[in-house]
Amino acid sequence: MTGHHLILGELTDAISGELLEDSHDERYRQKIARILLSDKGFAKAEITPRIPLTVAAGNLRGRIRVDFLVAVGGRSAMMVKYGPGSLITRHRPALAMSRLLAAYQIPVVVVTNGLDADVLDGSSGRLSGRGFIALPDRFALAEIVGRASFDPISPRRAEMEARIVYCYEIDGSCPCETDICRLGEAEG
Repeated sequence: MTGHHLILGELTDAISGELLEDSHDERYRQKIARILLSDKGFAKAEITPRIPLTVAAGNLRGRIRVDFLVAVGGRSAMMVKYGPGSLITRHRPALAMSRLLAAYQIPVVVVTNGLDADVLDGSSGRLSGRGFIALPDRFALAEIVGRASFDPISPRRAEMEARIVYCYEIDGSCPCETDICRLGEAEG
C-alpha cells in the first residue's frame, strides 16, 4: 500500500548520502540532520538515521522508525524523534523508545516537529530545554555522557515501554503510514 504523503521527487540524505523520497516530512528530517551536523558539530559517523525498532504488546508486534540516534564515545547518547504536530503528546512514547534502543537509558531525548523541539532528560523525563538552540552540541553531549549513569533497562520495564510505543505509535495509526509496519501476532 502506498502512503498518503505527497512525494516531490528525490533528495539526498545529508548523513548517509543515499537517495530518499522527497516529502515534506523528509525535508524536516533533513533540516534536523543539517542542524546536528553543522550547528551542533556532530560527525556523520556519530549519527545513525532511520533506526528500525520492533516492539510488542502482548502478541501484537510492529516496527517503527526512530529518526536519529547520536553516539558519543561509543555510547548511544541522544535520540531524536520527528513527528508533525504537537510535541507534548510525543514526550512519553519518545521516552519509551529511548529505553528500548539500547540496553540502558539514553541520556537525552529530543522530540521535534521540524519547527520546534523539546529536549528531555531521559532518566527523569523532565523538559530540559525548548527549541533547536537547546539541543546539546557535541561538547555538551560529551559532558552529559560523562555524568550519565547509563542505568540498565530491566526486561519487565522494556516490556512495559514496548507496550507504550505500540499503543502510541502503531495502534490506531493510519494504515498507509510508510514509517510504521504492523507485523501481526507473534508466534509462541
